[in-house]
Amino acid sequence: MENIQSYSKPGQKTFDLIITSVLAALIFLATFFINIKLPISINGGLVHLGTAMLFIASILFGPKKGALAGAIGMGLFDIVGGWLLWAPITIVARGLQGFIVGKISWAKGRKGSSLALNITATIISMPFMIAVYYFGEVILYGNWITPLTSIPGDILQNVLGIIIAVPVCVALKKVPYFK
Repeated sequence: MENIQSYSKPGQKTFDLIITSVLAALIFLATFFINIKLPISINGGLVHLGTAMLFIASILFGPKKGALAGAIGMGLFDIVGGWLLWAPITIVARGLQGFIVGKISWAKGRKGSSLALNITATIISMPFMIAVYYFGEVILYGNWITPLTSIPGDILQNVLGIIIAVPVCVALKKVPYFK
């Protein structure tokens, strides 16, 4: 007897792969082309629109696609953008952040339709992302103090992401595909 829970429509896995790949590409592009290096921290820090795209992907498509797209898109940016040492940290931080945002936004079958849950999700994800980067920097720099200088840039990047992503998601939720 076939396991009904594992059944998916023909082509659904392929479609999911395509959507996740497109989301990862959009996150990569938003990170790569729209970024500002901050004059703070030991490495300067980076504020980019990839975080907004990660929030949009996670709210609209859920935890699995959000986690994969965030980890792949921003991890790939680190690999090709000259931040290779950061790639493993970014993959963990952004995968976790995408998962958290998607999981909360999609709680109780809402599928990203609750403005309050979407805002809550993005805010709750911030300390997790910041903590992963902080401990990653502790390992990279070998001390507990220097990584503290990255936290303001991380907060700024996330706040900017929320300010952009939440209204975009409200608008996109009116598109028939997302209803």
